[in-house]
Amino acid sequence: MYITSSGTCTDRLDYVYSQRTPIIAHITQKSITDIGETVNLTCTVFYATEFSILWVKVDKERSIEPVIFSNRNSLIIKDSRLSLSQDKDIDSYTLQINDIQETDAGFYRCEVILGISNKITADTELIVRRRPFISDNSTRSLVVKVGQPVKLECYASGYPSPLISWKRANNAILANGVSIYRGNILEISAITKEDRGTYYCVAENGVGKGARRNIAIEVEFSPVITVPKPRLGQALQYDMDLECHVEAYPPPAVIWLNNGVQLSNNQHYRISHFATTDETSDTTIRIITIENRQYGDYICKASNILGTAEVTVTLYETIIPVCPPACGQLLSHSKNSAIKISSVNVLIASYLFFVYLNF
Repeated sequence: MYITSSGTCTDRLDYVYSQRTPIIAHITQKSITDIGETVNLTCTVFYATEFSILWVKVDKERSIEPVIFSNRNSLIIKDSRLSLSQDKDIDSYTLQINDIQETDAGFYRCEVILGISNKITADTELIVRRRPFISDNSTRSLVVKVGQPVKLECYASGYPSPLISWKRANNAILANGVSIYRGNILEISAITKEDRGTYYCVAENGVGKGARRNIAIEVEFSPVITVPKPRLGQALQYDMDLECHVEAYPPPAVIWLNNGVQLSNNQHYRISHFATTDETSDTTIRIITIENRQYGDYICKASNILGTAEVTVTLYETIIPVCPPACGQLLSHSKNSAIKISSVNVLIASYLFFVYLNF
């Protein structure tokens, strides 16, 4: 036993403990867990039987008031996911958090309150593994002119820190000659129309399926025209189709000209346009029941804000009709010929029968 200065009798050990400054002897090291798991945060304190011991969540990055979870063996926040236990033998306090959520991540502090402005603290970090998500400051889409430099940026958050890779639709080759590029920034020094299309920014960290953003690049370029056949022949009075294939962005205005005159749909011509993609289209002009004056050069012309292109297709005369597109007409001509032949045969048969009766 030990007699204090006031004359009170007490255990020597309690007295010694009461004269010492409290210390936090142990706190849980950094905890890394997955969503839905359970975490135990333990703080062991020596010489603090007469002081308040708190579990507090603090935000070190923002000026937000700390959230006090407990005082000694009593929870202050009532939440079904939280529980508190005390081991009196070693004076430790364990805060248990069930069904971990992303918002539980952060710093937790064990505090021993010694006075109004006097306390001792120790921190532990709770890290929750999170699947990646791509940040808003990443590139979404671009419209650029051919030849311009392009920079595609992609940033992602999550834990562990995600790795970023770049791909193109259908595993097309990137401008730097590879099918996959790793890094936050993909640069193209001088973009070509072949570089247009969809690019994928992929963020992966081994948690979940990762994240992906589709980035559409539209490349503005002046028209480029190709023709399947620059010279086509057809017989008089038959139809013929002249075709050209146009690549351009923005989509161009396409016209057909003959002898400097723009052609339109009428009894002599039928013009059609068919867009295959945003950048490509096919145009056809059908010359109906060809007359002599319609032989010659036809110009397919395409124009957009970046320029103009034109290609000449020549129509010349042949003796034998070309099929297609004259197939239907040939059949029609064949039917007419068959009718004429049948009529002649009937007349000949009637004449022979008349001669036979009068013989």
